[in-house]
Amino acid sequence: MPLSVIGLGTAVPQGRLSQAEALALAPQMATASPRQQRLLERIYQRSGVNYRHCIPPSVSPNPSTAERMRRYQPAALDLAQRASRLALDDAGIEASAITHLITVSCTGFGAPGFDLALIASLPLSMDVARTHVGFMGCHGAFNGLRVARAFVEADPRACVLLCAVELCSLHLQAGWNPDHIVANALFADGAGAVVAVGCEVAREHGGGSTSKRSGLQLIASASTVLPGSEELMGWTIGDHGFSMVLSSQVPSRIAAHLRPWLDHWLAGQGLTLPELETWAVHPGGPRILRAVLESAALQAAQVDLSTEVLSQFGNMSSATILFILERLRMRAGSGPCLALGFGPGLTVEAALLLRQECL
Repeated sequence: MPLSVIGLGTAVPQGRLSQAEALALAPQMATASPRQQRLLERIYQRSGVNYRHCIPPSVSPNPSTAERMRRYQPAALDLAQRASRLALDDAGIEASAITHLITVSCTGFGAPGFDLALIASLPLSMDVARTHVGFMGCHGAFNGLRVARAFVEADPRACVLLCAVELCSLHLQAGWNPDHIVANALFADGAGAVVAVGCEVAREHGGGSTSKRSGLQLIASASTVLPGSEELMGWTIGDHGFSMVLSSQVPSRIAAHLRPWLDHWLAGQGLTLPELETWAVHPGGPRILRAVLESAALQAAQVDLSTEVLSQFGNMSSATILFILERLRMRAGSGPCLALGFGPGLTVEAALLLRQECL
């Protein structure tokens, strides 16, 4: 049974920074020599990011993990509420109709988490089934969608709200670690939410307000870990926030291994790469996008939505793909779409989506 996406919503903090403003706030700038400042400028200029939204920075120059987590909970709830309400309105579904709540985040922890607060604030039924997908990185929303599809396959009457919230700016890192500098140049804050149902419920609701836009159905998903890549990308918890490991080998490893795996998986779905009309690629950074273009023999225009979201919002980790899907749905078309995400492992997540003018 395919999963039908009948509502989408996104939200960002009010604070918007140009990349030049973000560079001025970079922890490394305070002690940088003129040569180091020029290096930072090049990294930020080549990041593909022009603007990003972030919560207000901490007053402490290098806050503890505990302080960062104290700031996470209220800010995450604010973004989750806003994105979820937009998705519910878009779907034309009352919050009380939600039977399953899936939350996704890798930038904060707490128990009870923002998922419980979201139940009270929307409000959802106190009987809603809660599932949290935590600390899986940039592909977390793919994992959440897979869980949502399992729910509607088990219960055709299920109505799922999925909300991915990331506050990457909480984890800005000081020091001259190259991984930290690149992460500081790319990451930003945002939230995306999806209302997803089985075909039976989708027909009843007619897609809500999405009836004038392209609908999305999740037909299949797949996951793989690229060989020998376990040390290339990681996300570890330290005394001063979460620390990113991002090897310069990641793009070349994707370029070398993505195409053979995709060809094999798509063949099982009765498809070939040239038959894919559109692509929704998580923009981990410009080099990762170029690696996908190289491996899959694509034109830059085929990932223009990914480039656009990276430019206007930065890399919002798991929430980013939902910003791309929201824009994809605005475009006319009915062919298959392949969504791709990359995360610690080095893991590749794929989702095959069908676009329809009306669900």
